[in-house]
Amino acid sequence: MSETWIRVANAGDIAEGEAVPVEIAGLLLAVYRVDGQWYCTDNICTHAHALLTDGWLEGCLIECPLHNGQFDIRNGEGQGDPITENLKTYKVRVDHDEVLIAVP
Repeated sequence: MSETWIRVANAGDIAEGEAVPVEIAGLLLAVYRVDGQWYCTDNICTHAHALLTDGWLEGCLIECPLHNGQFDIRNGEGQGDPITENLKTYKVRVDHDEVLIAVP
């Protein structure tokens, strides 16, 4: 399956330790900058319809604002109850201060 890289922000627009909502190609995504690394996941919790970017980011864990379920932003893995389904993750790269996400 081929991917398309889409610009979503300037690197300077996303502060260290921040989760930012992005809507591209019909997808609701969350872009994260943690410890100098970039990550991207779906922004909708897999357990209940909530925007993860309205929750809390601590290190590499994002916590849903509705039920305190947590996901590892590095690989999308749910961290126990009530999470039963992992988040989809997307490749991220920074090219000349532009944050790019790979979408199918």
